[in-house]
Amino acid sequence: MDKKELRCGFTTGTCAAVAAKAAAAMLLMGNQLQHMKLMTPKGTEADLPLFHVVMKPDKVWCAVKKDAGDDPDVTDQALIYASVELLDETGEGASPAGCSFVREKTGEFGQLILTASEGVGRVTKPGLSSPVGYPAINPVPRSMIFDEVDEVRRAADYKGALLICIWIPEGRELAEKTFNSKLGIIGGLSILGTTGIVKPMSEEALTATISLELHMKAVAGLKRVILTPGNYGESFIKDQLNLPIGEGVTISNFIRQSCTMVKEEGFEQILFVGHIGKLIKVAGGVENTHSRYGDRRMEVLWDCAREFLSSDKKEVILQSNTMETAAGILEEMGVLKPVMSQVVNRIKVYMTEWTGGIPVEVITFSNTLGILSMTPDALKMIKQ
Repeated sequence: MDKKELRCGFTTGTCAAVAAKAAAAMLLMGNQLQHMKLMTPKGTEADLPLFHVVMKPDKVWCAVKKDAGDDPDVTDQALIYASVELLDETGEGASPAGCSFVREKTGEFGQLILTASEGVGRVTKPGLSSPVGYPAINPVPRSMIFDEVDEVRRAADYKGALLICIWIPEGRELAEKTFNSKLGIIGGLSILGTTGIVKPMSEEALTATISLELHMKAVAGLKRVILTPGNYGESFIKDQLNLPIGEGVTISNFIRQSCTMVKEEGFEQILFVGHIGKLIKVAGGVENTHSRYGDRRMEVLWDCAREFLSSDKKEVILQSNTMETAAGILEEMGVLKPVMSQVVNRIKVYMTEWTGGIPVEVITFSNTLGILSMTPDALKMIKQ
C-alpha cells in the first residue's frame, strides 16, 4: 500500500497577508468577498476562505483560518485577523488603541502603515528579525502584507494612506505552547514564514528554532552555551546544577548539527548536559539521536564497559530494557563510575571534533542515581 502523502499548509504570514489583501479589496472596491487568493513566495497559490467580515465606510476587517495541513502546528485552525483603514495624508489615526507600530512603506500611491495588536507577540530580546519592542512580524510576512495591499491599492487606483492591523484573538494562549517565551517574544504568536508554505513534520522548523536561539545568545554576548537534548536535561540544569536556564538551549536529536551552529555563532565553550538514555548514543558517535537512525544504546554501553567487565556479563548488559536499569546493574557490579567516565570522555572527543575544537565538557545523569559522571573540567566550567 502506498504511503499517504502529507498535505502542506499555509504559514501565519500567508494567512495574515491574505486577510489584509481581502480587507483592502473590500474597503477600496466596496464588494464583500468570500475568499481571497495570493501567490506565496514558494510559487504556490493560496485561495483561502474569509471569516467574520465587517465592512464600514472607512475600515474593513476579516479573518483567515490557519490551515497547517498535516503538520502538528499549535496554530492550526486559529483565526488570524487583519483590518485596513483609510488615513488622511498626515497619517492621523496611525496608532489606534491596542495597536503597536510595526513598519511603514511609502511609495507612489502613498503611505502604508502596518501595526499589530491582540495576540501578536512583542520582541523583548535582541537577535530576532524584528527590533526589541516591535511586534514579532518577520520580514517576509511584512513584505507580503505590504505588497498584497499595495497591489489592491493600485488596482483600485487609490492614492492614499492606509493603516493595516494584524491580530490573533487566541494568540496569547497558543503562544504558551511554543518556544516564543524562550526566544523573548511575549504576549502572543509570531507572524512567520519564508516560503508561505508549512511543510508537515518538518525538521527544518526545529533546527531553525535551535539556530535562532543560539544566535540570540551570541548576540547577547554569551561565550558559553549549555546544550541539552530535552526536558530532563532542562530540569536537571535548573534544579540540580543551579545554572540559569536562560543559558540552556534544547537541541533535541540534532547533536552534530547543533555543534556546527555553535561554531558558526562563535561560542568559546560548551557544557553538554543530558540523561544517559540519550547521551549514550553520542558516546557511540551518533550524530542524530532519533530512533529512526538506530538504537544501539546497549551496544555502545557494552563497548564502554568491556574493559571493566568479563565477557560473560555482555548479555546482561545487552538485555537491559532501559539505561536506568543498565546503570543500576553497573552500580551493583561496582563499575558504574569508570564506565560512565568512559562514556562522558568519548562524548567529549566526538563533540570537540564536531565543533572544530571548541572546549566541550559533559555531564550525564539518571533519574534514579543522579549525576553518573562528568568530564574533568565540567565543574570548573559551571563555576565560571
